[in-house]
Amino acid sequence: MAVWALGINHTTAPVDLRGRFAFALDQIGPTLRSLRGTLSREPEAAILSTCNRTEIYCAGPQHEMEPTVEWLAHCGGVAPQLVRAHSYLLQDGHAARHAFRVASGLDSMVLGEAQILGQLKDAVRVADEAGALGTTLNQLFQRSFAVAKEVRTSTEIGAHSISMAAAAVRLAGQLFEDLGKIRVLFVGAGEMIELAATHFAARNPKSITIANRTLERGEKVASRFGGEVMRLAELPARLHEFDAVVSCTASQLPIIGLGAVERAIKARRRRPMFMVDLAVPRDIEPEVKALEDVYLYTVDDLAHVVQTGHANRQAAVAQAEAIVDAGVQSFMHWVDQRQAVPLIRQLNAQADEWRALELARARRALARGENVQAVLEALSKGLTQKMLHGAMAELRAGDADARHRATSAIEHFFLRKER
Repeated sequence: MAVWALGINHTTAPVDLRGRFAFALDQIGPTLRSLRGTLSREPEAAILSTCNRTEIYCAGPQHEMEPTVEWLAHCGGVAPQLVRAHSYLLQDGHAARHAFRVASGLDSMVLGEAQILGQLKDAVRVADEAGALGTTLNQLFQRSFAVAKEVRTSTEIGAHSISMAAAAVRLAGQLFEDLGKIRVLFVGAGEMIELAATHFAARNPKSITIANRTLERGEKVASRFGGEVMRLAELPARLHEFDAVVSCTASQLPIIGLGAVERAIKARRRRPMFMVDLAVPRDIEPEVKALEDVYLYTVDDLAHVVQTGHANRQAAVAQAEAIVDAGVQSFMHWVDQRQAVPLIRQLNAQADEWRALELARARRALARGENVQAVLEALSKGLTQKMLHGAMAELRAGDADARHRATSAIEHFFLRKER
């Protein structure tokens, strides 16, 4: 049995390749059933998919690790060799360490960010609802949540970090002299858009508009910021109205195309347009980046912006890594103990069998009217003989090595002073 993590993230694969393996939250349940049905022993499994990473966590037979790589390649429509070149496959303690670091924000593009913990909890909830979690992965994730909480409360890992949303506002401020004079469009109405809108709203832009497929959800977000809402279908006709566009939807295909942006720029008389695509897969066609007067940034482009304050975080990182180390040791100790569970069950079953035999013999003796004290003596003697029979037989073995091993074991299990 093994625990393993297979994943691609912002450090191993470009955004377009990551987009091939992105799963919306409502897709994860069916995807887990596909994964487990493909593998021969249906291992425990969970899938974490965010804009910066897709990771598969499994617990099961070790020989299922390589088929997991092949399954992921098939899902993305690429060769297994390409997945191997841009992914990591970690086992047991290394997999646990990775899970704990991810939950704690130590493996994030934005070091110490807290959003990943909520995303991981969502992934675990969906896996549990799909019946894909078992004892081992449940322990792994519950311990990862505990480690993340300790890191968050015991260190300042997130104190000096800048979020992706804040980075977008910072870049917009480099393009526009006064953010109070710009019109901002947010495409989507999810958690990342709410976060981005919060940061932009703090700079009091001229207007905020939310474009979403469903007006009800869009209105809920827009009302928080005194903004207006529009249908996604209106986007091509109204794109030219906005100076800044931030998009993050779960669409599997781009929703803002090159032609729409070209028409918008023409209508704007070449006034610059700031665009941020926080979605994976992309919401905005990558060819847009080549247009004059358009400043398009993806999640990968924001990486260098969010790495500020690196020196200030080093002490907190060292503290956090020490907490992770302790968590890994504790989890692997639990895993090692789990290896003995079958033997413990066999031992308990054997002891129960002996106890049942002696109890049945004692009950028959009492039914015949035999003396209670004598029956109890016979019961205890019978149990003692059954428990010591194997040890005595080994001590009487003709093989000297066998007797020596038996002597050491008996002294260890039966004759220790502290017992």
